[in-house]
Amino acid sequence: MSTTSVHPCDALFDASEAAVSLPVCDHYAGVEARMRKSLDLQAELGPVLDVTLDNEDGAPVGGEREHAQLIAELVTSPANRFGRVGARMLPVDHPAFADVAKTLVRDAGARLAYLMLPKPRSLADVERAAQEVDRLSVDAHLARRIPLHALIETHGALQHVQAIAAHPRIESLSFGLMDFVSAHRGAIPQSGMSVTGQFEHPLVVRAKLEIAAACHAAGKVPSHCVVTEFKDERALAQAADKAARQFGYTRMWSIHPAQIRTIVDAFSPTVAEVDQAIEILMAARDANWAPIRHRDTLHDRASFRYFWHVLARAHRTSFADGPQLPTEVRQAFFNEATA
Repeated sequence: MSTTSVHPCDALFDASEAAVSLPVCDHYAGVEARMRKSLDLQAELGPVLDVTLDNEDGAPVGGEREHAQLIAELVTSPANRFGRVGARMLPVDHPAFADVAKTLVRDAGARLAYLMLPKPRSLADVERAAQEVDRLSVDAHLARRIPLHALIETHGALQHVQAIAAHPRIESLSFGLMDFVSAHRGAIPQSGMSVTGQFEHPLVVRAKLEIAAACHAAGKVPSHCVVTEFKDERALAQAADKAARQFGYTRMWSIHPAQIRTIVDAFSPTVAEVDQAIEILMAARDANWAPIRHRDTLHDRASFRYFWHVLARAHRTSFADGPQLPTEVRQAFFNEATA
């Protein structure tokens, strides 16, 4: 076998190390005009972001079923160019949960990228929702099971976060900052929801770290919470950088179009990091993934795996209207496998 034929995913990882890979930005929209604008923006920027159409907070009270029908229409429309549009459902104990789930799965299940489960109070809530979605999928004769994401925003969900992350139907966990703080009945001050306070209050920091650690242990994607100060670009950039480089998150929510590029930029590796990863991985490939010496430093498969993740993240965060990885690199590593 030639050295160029062995892809890093085959050479460096086994089946037990397989991990979910998702766009680094998850953009939320619930009002019809904003949902349509979000899909247009995704078409313009490329699949560097997912779009989550929101049935929980986006629907008027009593209008959840009708809103689910609108979401299904948008998911199945030509505006969903990349197949990277999901939907946030209602909590599993909401009276309209079953009807909303039925509409979304029956009418849009074949094209839904995922379904977000809000406010589970325990692993049992996740299992109940997963069973209902899977039952509806069978009834709709879907050829696949729709990936599920979950919001960790209750005390019970945080207590069961390891088990929820390990659940085979879960693809990603998000931190629900606002509801988590509110659940402490004033014990966490309002500043705990701010762009700076959420990285300082010990209870909030603990929750963020437990979610990230649980996801990485299970090979799932930890998704960081919102920054509500959407007009403060500098504060958003600092928060996104902390989430990515200090708290271990590989994805982050956006709630305003102006936040998307800032989030993607923060979760992208630097030019120097990408250049180093390219040099090392190309040399490793030429050595058929045996240990190499690079600038007087020894590297083997452990460091190759790290640099592969850097390169894969660079590939995922390339805007359609921005610079791409060199052609040689894309041909060598991303024609057959994606990351």
